[in-house]
Amino acid sequence: MRDTVDRQSRAFWLKHLHRWHWISSAISLVVLLLFSVTGFTLNHAGAIEASPRVVRHTATLPPGLMAKLVDPGRRSAPVAPAVAAFVESKTGMRIDGRDGDWSEDEVEVALPRPGGDGWVSIDRETGEVQSETTDRGWLAYANDLHKGRNTGPVWSWFIDVFALACVVFALTGLLLLKLHAGQRRMTWPMVALGFVLPVVIALLFIH
Repeated sequence: MRDTVDRQSRAFWLKHLHRWHWISSAISLVVLLLFSVTGFTLNHAGAIEASPRVVRHTATLPPGLMAKLVDPGRRSAPVAPAVAAFVESKTGMRIDGRDGDWSEDEVEVALPRPGGDGWVSIDRETGEVQSETTDRGWLAYANDLHKGRNTGPVWSWFIDVFALACVVFALTGLLLLKLHAGQRRMTWPMVALGFVLPVVIALLFIH
């Protein structure tokens, strides 16, 4: 009777652990591959050359819009919607609703993004508009996705969900190893090696 209960319990856990293991694997597979590749490229960033592409634009605000560059009374604030629409039409840079850094002479809006950077500067005396975008290529874009650099809150939430899926994948894998360890003598030595090896390397070679 006891053997029957043990076999039923084992079958129950095997069924559910396999289910959660493959579900978490399916959810995290593509992004896990992406993060593995970008982990390698980030580790060898100095050896991988990039050729940034820089694009600049200039324009001048008409007098009617110059009047809308009224000091907002605080250092960080967006420009008027009409000014933002003009800037976008002339430079392609969307600054509507984005806080700019206001000074007596100019307004500067930073536009960082994955794989590149950008900014728009508006001279408050002359109305001169200058913009610059820097594109460092798809590899820099993927690396910034890995780091969560300038990716916004939605990608940050996605990384959290992906990390949780990876934790479920790892823990269910560990429990499956435990259930199968009786037939595989090298299971725990290999698990121990996976734990000890990075610890030894960190202690001996990281200063």
